[in-house]
Amino acid sequence: MRKLQRWHKVVALSVALLLVLAGIGYANRGALSALGYDIFLSDKVESSFANSYQPLTDRPIVEEPEAKVEKPFSMLLMGVDARAKERGRSDTLIYTVIRPEDGNVLMVSIPRDTYADIVGRDTKDKITHAYAFGGPEMAVNSVEKLLDAKIDHYASINFQGFVQVIDTLGGIHLPIGKDIVNKGADHEKFTVKANKDSYTGVEALNYVRYREDAGGDMARADRNRVFLEELIHKASSLQQWNKIPEVLDIVGDNFQTDLLPSSINELAKKFLQAGHEIQSYTLKGEGKRMGAQNLWYFVGDEEDLAEVRATISTWLDADTPESLLTVPGQENEEPAGSSPDRSL
Repeated sequence: MRKLQRWHKVVALSVALLLVLAGIGYANRGALSALGYDIFLSDKVESSFANSYQPLTDRPIVEEPEAKVEKPFSMLLMGVDARAKERGRSDTLIYTVIRPEDGNVLMVSIPRDTYADIVGRDTKDKITHAYAFGGPEMAVNSVEKLLDAKIDHYASINFQGFVQVIDTLGGIHLPIGKDIVNKGADHEKFTVKANKDSYTGVEALNYVRYREDAGGDMARADRNRVFLEELIHKASSLQQWNKIPEVLDIVGDNFQTDLLPSSINELAKKFLQAGHEIQSYTLKGEGKRMGAQNLWYFVGDEEDLAEVRATISTWLDADTPESLLTVPGQENEEPAGSSPDRSL
């Protein structure tokens, strides 16, 4: 379990942007009040994400801009590893509950190799394959079944977009204590040197893709989390306003969601007023080889799954007080909002 402390007046250009731009807003929070957001960024967000709106084909399409974002809602965040023109796989799957009124966010990471029902194929497989088989529709439906919880919206971003964002920001720090060497016979070959002051976009992507450490799927999920945190930290130090439109355009070109641009703007302003706190959790389980082909899977712990399902239900209830917004195993720790600010 990981808990990120409260960050006041962060510009969350929707949690669907994987919080990359939240740090930019934090660094410039003096200028970016809700009014300032309207003046400086609202139109740019609408234009940058005009082509990112991709409703799910198996669900009703919202014809009109959504009403004010107020009630808790759920979103599936997907980091997609796609190369050339292929559809790719959802290497990062995070079930997210967003509570606009009190600014609390729950992020439940699902290891990519989780053994799960693939809805629409009448089979069990690694849940990362759902996106490859049937795009965001199949991924959303499969995660809904795994967690027994609705998904109101989805957002996916291609990791190649992260490469461009990182290079535009001048690289990021990564806590790499020894060289990372991917050398397996059936793996892409690369080396990421340890203890560098800054890493390029390609090096950061290889850090996320690395598959040969002893920690397996859980370690990879943790590296995804560290990567996103470091990217937010880097963005928080960005003082060059002229780079913000470029970053928005890069993310927009690599981003798909069924949230309308107007709703992203509404959500951003809501978080400007409330600030937000994130609590994150990764599904527990164990890796094992299964089936006739003796393939490697991550098998979720049923008791942990039951706790996570109950947690999600609690977070989606608008009447739940902040003191009960916890994650499994945290019941005896500090309630949400009680910790000091995290310094970015």
